[in-house]
Amino acid sequence: MKYVDEFRDKGLARRLADAIAAEVEAGRQYHVMEFCGGHTHAIFRYGVQNLVPQNVRFVHGPGCPVCVLPVARLAQALELAERHRVILCSYGDMMRVPATRRRSLLAARAAGADVRMVYSTMDALKIARENPGRQVVFFAIGFETTTPPSAVAIKQAAAQGLKNFTVFSNHVLTPAAIQHILQSPELRALGAVRIDGFLGPSHVSAIIGSRPYEYFAEEFQKPVVITGFEPLDVMQAVLMLVRQINAGTCEVENEYTRVVTREGNLKAQALVSDVFELRRLFEWRGLGEVPYSALKIRRSYSAFDAEERFELSQIRASDVRGCECPAILRGVKKPTDCKLFGTICTPDNPQGSCMVSSEGSCAAYWSYGRYRPEGRTVSA
Repeated sequence: MKYVDEFRDKGLARRLADAIAAEVEAGRQYHVMEFCGGHTHAIFRYGVQNLVPQNVRFVHGPGCPVCVLPVARLAQALELAERHRVILCSYGDMMRVPATRRRSLLAARAAGADVRMVYSTMDALKIARENPGRQVVFFAIGFETTTPPSAVAIKQAAAQGLKNFTVFSNHVLTPAAIQHILQSPELRALGAVRIDGFLGPSHVSAIIGSRPYEYFAEEFQKPVVITGFEPLDVMQAVLMLVRQINAGTCEVENEYTRVVTREGNLKAQALVSDVFELRRLFEWRGLGEVPYSALKIRRSYSAFDAEERFELSQIRASDVRGCECPAILRGVKKPTDCKLFGTICTPDNPQGSCMVSSEGSCAAYWSYGRYRPEGRTVSA
């Protein structure tokens, strides 16, 4: 296949749907967790959930980097902008996420803080060069996909001798989160979710490769199929998972061979390893404290670590009352189980990160009109 429309061919989709329907066993339930928020949006955008049998259930996982960032870390970013008066550079999705007292970066900017939306780490470096008398902090979030650009920015800042540039690192790691979901007794106490297999993330796997998932397949006896974001990708991966579940096999399969290899991007891995190291603990929204699940800047680059340069408060913060984002991120609840969804929580008035982010489950449910309350419309 060379063109994107080939991955959206209706005839092929129908044949895949028929193949899945023929393979599933009557009376058996198949619970498939798509870890990546991009997969959640692909499923709802193209109506994949309506093309598979009802006993194949998609469980939405914590694969949205904006969604899993805890409120306390966002509150610290606000502290950098408001108390330390830095120029805070952030990706757009983070601008509207509510923190303590429903404060957001956008609200802080409206009140006078110097918060700027950037499209890349290079934008933040440029701002630092253009404002030598100001401290510039890049608010770094994301999984393994967005970590290499942060490492590049730090190395370039070091090479250019930028004294006014630091990174507030909130990069997190996919494998640690999957392991935590599968084995944490604390999460089971909050409500267990059945998972029969995983749709492995696409862009993350392009960086880390398919090999890290082999441990989970063997240790927890859960099959993993790495897949792309197009509807035919997802449907083919579901078929592959159904076949593994039926056969009782637990292997890592790679449907996304046009992008992902077993070893991954070795150059990007080496770059990240040079600049970052593991944190002992890091909080995830919905998952709590997850061991060795995030990255901090190595001491050799501590001059570019915002947590070393600025004194940040140890903030205790919680989600908006009534918001079910934490349970949704664990896969225990769906957006429609939240009383706020579609009532006071909409894209125009988000109460939680799952409605704000372009990869959030609530945004997916709302955006494609499949679960919208009657009489409500989506603003342009």
